[in-house]
Amino acid sequence: MHINILAVGKLKEKYWTESQNEYLKRLRAYAKCEVKEVVDERFAPSVMSREIEQVKNREGKRLQSLIDETSYLIALDCRGKMLESEEFAGMLKNLALTGKSNVSFIIGGSLGLSGELLSRADFLLSFSRFTFPHQLMRVILLEQIFRSFKIIKNEPYHR
Repeated sequence: MHINILAVGKLKEKYWTESQNEYLKRLRAYAKCEVKEVVDERFAPSVMSREIEQVKNREGKRLQSLIDETSYLIALDCRGKMLESEEFAGMLKNLALTGKSNVSFIIGGSLGLSGELLSRADFLLSFSRFTFPHQLMRVILLEQIFRSFKIIKNEPYHR
């Protein structure tokens, strides 16, 4: 399986980079996993709703340039479906079994993802009703992907 994490923004703190790298290292035994980043847009704290959409669209265009057309696209969005770890593992396993072994996850910036990207996604995934910083969300996603492979392989770790 080939997994791409397509994310807006760079990891700024060393501890996020170290956490990301640890999970990427662990995942090597199960899949080819890559993280690709695009530049996040700067905007004023008092950004208006029209400007919010413009920011999301500019970030979205950058993300779209990284999407492989053959990839099964999963967008992280608070309005997406929440899954338990076992369900998420089952979804990844099913994708691999049905020939969809190229999977891309997209993580938006602090304002979220553009409507165009959300409508293009094959699946909308939510980890919580809470809003998380996109740097933390990247590490959470990688951990859950790793956990999924452990579940699929029936290896200890999950509990």
